[in-house]
Amino acid sequence: MPSERPPVNMADVARRAGVGMATVSRALSGSYGVSAATRRRIEAIAEEMGYVVSPEASRLARGATGRVGILLPHTSSWFFGSVVEGIESELRKANLDVLLYLVPDEGARHRFFRDLPTRRKVDAVVVVGMPVDADEQRSLEALDVHIVSVSGQIAPFPFVRIDDVEAARQATAHLLSLGHRRIGMIEAVAPNINADWSVDIDRSDGHYAALQTAGLAPDPSLVMRVAWDPEQAALAMARLLSLPDPPTAVFAHSDEIAVGAVRTIRRAGLRVPQDISVIGIDDHPLAALTDLTTIGQSPEGQGAAAGRIMLALLSGEGAQDSLTMPTTLIPRGSTAPPRSF
Repeated sequence: MPSERPPVNMADVARRAGVGMATVSRALSGSYGVSAATRRRIEAIAEEMGYVVSPEASRLARGATGRVGILLPHTSSWFFGSVVEGIESELRKANLDVLLYLVPDEGARHRFFRDLPTRRKVDAVVVVGMPVDADEQRSLEALDVHIVSVSGQIAPFPFVRIDDVEAARQATAHLLSLGHRRIGMIEAVAPNINADWSVDIDRSDGHYAALQTAGLAPDPSLVMRVAWDPEQAALAMARLLSLPDPPTAVFAHSDEIAVGAVRTIRRAGLRVPQDISVIGIDDHPLAALTDLTTIGQSPEGQGAAAGRIMLALLSGEGAQDSLTMPTTLIPRGSTAPPRSF
């Protein structure tokens, strides 16, 4: 009597189709990341071979846990929340779950990286808006999982970000194009962020680059450095207005910082933009609501791009090492040519 034929498994289908098991899993489960033609071919092969997907096989093809960890300082800000939404929206298409790790201070960071290698609970990690030093990088590498960074670069991992130098250059160049020559800057420094990582350096560099292109020397008295907080920005704007020769325009490192500056200007009895122009970076929802000129970026788009890169890595298909997303000038009602005296 002939022996019973062994059941067909996912590996058999993958070999016949000439693709990886993850691709077969995504094709047969209707998940993201497989072209229509490839999906039809795999479905036809699976039907011909009599293969039926089991939940266990699908889970194993996606990885040991079916989860991706997201490491970030907090979720309270619009930026971080939007990045997480973008990441989750893409991973959901592949039936992957998201596990958030919040490290709001140095103590939390130390505990997270100290314990990380001994409690692997995810198949990959996305690091959002924070630096990773050499010891922390080794802890991540000890997990033997894929790592992707958003809003920054952690060598040697793939990353998604904007060009903060270019964004700031665009902002100051816009003010210069309107005829402003005495331009203030409110620098914002995020807490618990390594100075070599923080976007304040790049955004300040972009401001100075635009001034240099216009043949203008930086004036240190026009630069105010504050914490990343609108209330602090409001106080910084008051200091700028108290100068013997106040600026006719202000570049703020973010829209939230710009909103704080606008409040002070209006409380001083001045008009925006008739008396002083203000521009920020981000295109925060408040920017449209307050008619703020800004340099727009899409944190949700950055998160989605990171999610797509992660899916490609998890599937074994490879991915581009990095992606720098564009920023766009969005003129609104907070900038205008300087008032004539």
